[in-house]
Amino acid sequence: MTGRLAEVVSRIGSARQLDAVMAAMRGIAAAREREARERLVPIRAYAAVIGGAIGQALALTGEAAPADLAPPPVGRPTLVVLAAEQGFAGAFDDRVLDAVEKDENGPTPRLLLVGDRGLVRARERGLEIDWSSSMISHVDQAGALADRIAEEIYARLAGAETSEVSILHAAADPSEGITIIRKTLAPFDYQRFPTARRRQPPLIQMPPRELLARLTQEYVFAELCEAAILSFAAENEARRRAMTSAQENVERKLETLVGESRRLRQEEITNEIIELFASHDGEAKHASVRPGVRDS
Repeated sequence: MTGRLAEVVSRIGSARQLDAVMAAMRGIAAAREREARERLVPIRAYAAVIGGAIGQALALTGEAAPADLAPPPVGRPTLVVLAAEQGFAGAFDDRVLDAVEKDENGPTPRLLLVGDRGLVRARERGLEIDWSSSMISHVDQAGALADRIAEEIYARLAGAETSEVSILHAAADPSEGITIIRKTLAPFDYQRFPTARRRQPPLIQMPPRELLARLTQEYVFAELCEAAILSFAAENEARRRAMTSAQENVERKLETLVGESRRLRQEEITNEIIELFASHDGEAKHASVRPGVRDS
């Protein structure tokens, strides 16, 4: 085997291994995205139950308008950004961080960034990060992440560092791959929940304002869980698309390499035939010029 053919055969082997790795990564990403979509159903059902309880608690707070329950605006706003935890997700982080940089409404927010890969990309862009945490790598970690974010948010609210908190994250979109969602977490929008007045008021074990505050925190927790799951699903959808595109490129390259190897093999066979023919032709000519044997 010639050196050039051996090199092409080696590259074919490497390309096939890479193709297998990409196919596995694509399958894993698709499975995680599907699992995340399934997990959204109970999270949203839980949020709906808490939302109904908030409506009932509002009826117990007396004449206070929901707007009166929000604290006065203080400090710089805070923006929670959910980015990618791992690589090979195409332009996922760029789409998220582009949305952060394009937000020019009001003062520059303090950034709480979730996602180790996104943190690297944000620093490359020169963004100032106030706080960071790892993003989930499995749907079962969503609750723990929501707790970490909520703890940081409420510490800032309690310390009067901020009174306005929003969250920005990606969500899977069938047509565009991902879409960017921004939602306000604080001040909490009680107008979303119609007051539910019952003929027989529910039995409660704490003051209505305290009950409402706890329900509000529980609803924010559900919103954080939903955002984490949506972002996780979008990250894996972006990774699946990136792996599909990369795999198609590798398969095209592999097809070119296989064609090249066939051509080189044919050239090698042709050269061997020519050399063999030349060898036999030389021997035949040599035999024809040898002097004959004379009779005595």
